[in-house]
This record gives sequence, C-alpha cells and structure tokens, in this order.
Amino acid sequence: MHATAFLVDQSGGAPPAAPANDAGAARAAAARRPRLTADEQEESTRRAELRALLARALAPLLGLALLVLVWQLIAHTGGQLPTPARTWDAATAVFADPFYRNGPNDQGIGWNVLASLSRVAVGFGLAALIGIPAGFAIGRFVFVHQMAGPVISLLKPVSPLAWLPIGLLVFKAANPAAIWTIFVCSLWPMIINTAVGVRQIPHEYLNVARVLNLSEWKVFTRILFPAVLPYMLTGVRLSIGVAWLVIVAAEMLTGGVGIGFWVWDEWNNLNVAHIIIAIFVIGAVGLALEGALVLIAKRFEYR
Repeated sequence: MHATAFLVDQSGGAPPAAPANDAGAARAAAARRPRLTADEQEESTRRAELRALLARALAPLLGLALLVLVWQLIAHTGGQLPTPARTWDAATAVFADPFYRNGPNDQGIGWNVLASLSRVAVGFGLAALIGIPAGFAIGRFVFVHQMAGPVISLLKPVSPLAWLPIGLLVFKAANPAAIWTIFVCSLWPMIINTAVGVRQIPHEYLNVARVLNLSEWKVFTRILFPAVLPYMLTGVRLSIGVAWLVIVAAEMLTGGVGIGFWVWDEWNNLNVAHIIIAIFVIGAVGLALEGALVLIAKRFEYR
C-alpha cells in the first residue's frame, strides 16, 4: 500500500497510462482503407510497368539528344566539324549503296566493315584456340603458372600497335600482320581470366577427383570446364572488344580494305562527315559484338 501511494505521489497523482498498441492501430487503419479489386490491382501493375518502360526508353533518348545538342554547339563555334544535319545527309548517301566497288581501294562502307570483321574473326579465333587451353594449363599446374607468369606480366602491358611491325617483318604483308596484331592482343584476357577461374575452384573438388582416381580429361569436363565457364566467357568478351579496337588502328597503318583504312582515306580527302559516320559505325558494330557475347554468356548460365 505504501509503495502504491509512493508511485501515485511521484507521478502526479495517477499511475501512467499503458502505451498504445502501434501494430494494432496500423492494422486497423489498413482495414479501414478501401481494398482494390483484382481488375484495379492489374491496372495499377500495368501502369507501373508502363512508367518503368517509358523511363528506360526515355533515358537513352535524352542522352542521345544531349550528344546531338553538344555536337551542334561545337559545330557552330567554328572549325570544319560538320553539323548533325549535314552528317545525316552524308550518311544517307553512304548507306544508299554500301556495297559498291570501283576498284580495289574504292569500295563501299559495307565491304570495309566485312573486311575488318573477317580479320577480327581469324585473329580472335586463333587467340581462343591457344589462349583458353593455355589458361586452363596455367591455372591447373603450378609449374606452368610459375613458368608463364613472368612472360605474361612482361608482354601484356605492351601497346597493341607495337606488335604490328613484328607482323610486317615476319609475314611481309599487311593482312596477316593485322591478323597477327589481333591475335596477340586478344590472347591475354582469355589466358588470364581462364587461369583465374581455374584457381578459384575449391581444392576439395580436386581432392575428391584425386581420391576417385579420375582421369585428367574427366577432371576437365566434369569439374574444371563447368566452373570456369563464366570466367572464360568474361575473357572472351574482353578480347573481342580489344580486337575490334585494335583492328581499326592497325588498318589505318597497313592500308587496304577495312573500316580503319576507310577512316584514314576519308581524312586524306578531308571528308570529316564520313569520318564521323565511320565512328558511329565502329561503335555500333562493337556494341553488336558485345551484345551477342552477352546473350551467349546468359544462355550458358541458364543451362
């Protein structure tokens, strides 16, 4: 009794009220709200998806519009940079007949792109045939890793075009020299990423394979290859990007037919509009190559 009186006196004459149940109040408020019917919920979801789709479509368009605006402002400040409208007119004429032939060094932009892609395909394919198995060997065997590590560390930072004179000296021709340059530059990403993927495999898997006395071929097909595939595909994506970048620069120096030579030839003719067209074409082709490899990688991931 005395304790109760003390509590009453300290609290100002009345015991404190019990706190309200916040969770119960929230449930009661939610119950008072009008519930959406199934059709209304479907309509709300459809509107949300439409807003998200418009946002995804609008953002790239705004980016392109900003690029064109900056381009237009730079063209009006002086110099010989053509305006977007003038470049569009030139592109219409170029793509009206992209596969014409007026001699070995005067061909449409379509033939030049195909020539560059063919060189990239050969050089990139040779690099994949050698680089991927080499990456597996370097990641699998410690001795091979210790032997190849210093060589890769020494040669990987070398500028791609530094390999072009070696190709011209060895092959005595521009086309194989350009393919050689693509081959060397595409080699390192595939070797390094594949080797890293092999080294990321848990040692327990390999110990189990050793206990089961599996052959090296079964270790490769059942353990190494499925685990290393994402790393390997990343190396392939990096290599194709490097290959497409390098071929343009190599063709500027070697001449012949190719998108790089086309850019250099248009520069000699002071046709800046065609150079800008070539820049967009190079970017579009590189984007298409990257997108194709991304789709292939996703298809393998879902298997």
